[in-house]
Amino acid sequence: MPSPKAKNPVRSGGSPVLGSSNGRYEFMSLTKPLNRSSPSHLLQRQGSEPATARLRASESPTRRRGSSSSTGSASGQGLSEEDGIRLNPSFIRVALSSLLAIDLWMSKRLGVCACEDSSWGSVRPLMKLIEISGHGIPWLAGTAYCLYKSDSAAGQEVMLNLLMGLLLDLVLVAIVKAVVRRRRPAHNRMDMFATFSVDRYSFPSGHATRAAMCGRFLLAHLVLAAPLRVLVLLWASLVGLSRVMLGRHNVTDVMFGFWMGYCQYNLVEMLWLSPQTLQGLLGQLA
Repeated sequence: MPSPKAKNPVRSGGSPVLGSSNGRYEFMSLTKPLNRSSPSHLLQRQGSEPATARLRASESPTRRRGSSSSTGSASGQGLSEEDGIRLNPSFIRVALSSLLAIDLWMSKRLGVCACEDSSWGSVRPLMKLIEISGHGIPWLAGTAYCLYKSDSAAGQEVMLNLLMGLLLDLVLVAIVKAVVRRRRPAHNRMDMFATFSVDRYSFPSGHATRAAMCGRFLLAHLVLAAPLRVLVLLWASLVGLSRVMLGRHNVTDVMFGFWMGYCQYNLVEMLWLSPQTLQGLLGQLA
């Protein structure tokens, strides 16, 4: 009958107890090197593998960035601030993305004259004629001719400031286009009249800024009858509408262009030049 000591072996001197295949128990000395093939070593290796895996997981780049594992850790850190911003975008960003999507959808639906085979392709020549009426070159040439032919000081003053406003419009629109660099709609055909390098960009619409600025200028400084004033407003509106129907610009390009042209007129009024002031400036430069 086996003794109780054989059934319940105890640890002697703090050394581990090993079991052998023949049913006997042996004591291992602390000074004796551990047998790599012993069963206790296999148990120790199996017990150390989860700890090693946890250590490697704690040293992973995801862990270093501050994200917590699914099993949890002693530090108990959550998502970092950068991950939180990426997962929870701000309300302003979502609103701007939604407005941009609506703008692109409306612009594509309203581009009914973008090409000849569009739904309103037969109206494209008329829209292109309205496009030319809002182009900068006809306005600059016509204003310079009227300034040269004017024989009154009041007429020269008005034409001089209109010419200054047109030049200011070209400079400001070119600067904004170069800064924003928004491409024209994908359904646009680049067959515009007298384009420049900056005209490959879409925001804002130069035709819309010019139509708004010139419309306010004509209504404020020319004595026009009521039907002519209505025609000026109708012309400015058709110029902006033609930009979207031809596929040249998006809706927001035209809307911002109208607002920018409205503000440009206020700037022209602030920088208003009289013929006497111009002659004084030219005299100082000479």
